Amino acid sequence: MRNSSVLDVVQRNIDSLLDHERKALEQLPFEERLAERITTAAGSAWFLYANVAFFAAWIVLNLGFLPFKPFDPYPYGLLTMIVSLEAIILAIFVLVSQNRMQVESDRRAELDVQVNLLTEYEITQVLKLTVAIARKLECSVGYDAETEALMKEIHPEDVLEHIEQRRNNAKGAKPESEELPPAVN
Repeated sequence: MRNSSVLDVVQRNIDSLLDHERKALEQLPFEERLAERITTAAGSAWFLYANVAFFAAWIVLNLGFLPFKPFDPYPYGLLTMIVSLEAIILAIFVLVSQNRMQVESDRRAELDVQVNLLTEYEITQVLKLTVAIARKLECSVGYDAETEALMKEIHPEDVLEHIEQRRNNAKGAKPESEELPPAVN
């Protein structure tokens, strides 16, 4: 059975993120919007078909079988230059577009981290409240050392330090400490 209030929250969140993305695209400088449009067009099937038709027509016109003199005879030096310039320009537009996408990806990753940290904090507070209620009711079910450890606040800098230590250990560096930071144990 689907919970309509949860679906409403999910829909609201989706709408909010889409609205944010739309506004961010509208605020892009002209050059980045142009790069986005060009890379979108260049990544489509019609662009491939147009290029194939253009190159085929160019080659047919310059084979020498038609009643006029070829303007770019084999080995098609002018065509090679045009194709090279197209590749360079498209590559630059793709890089501009990828840079923008990387910035957006970094923003989303930062949002994920912030939401996860907030969620961890909220869960810790709920656990503390649950334990306080259990104590008030003189109920000891489910309360142990692990629960006590889970009630401690986790500091992101401690977790990052532990991750770096583990990476260094994996690379063969001498470990500073084998113990986890207290909040990570």
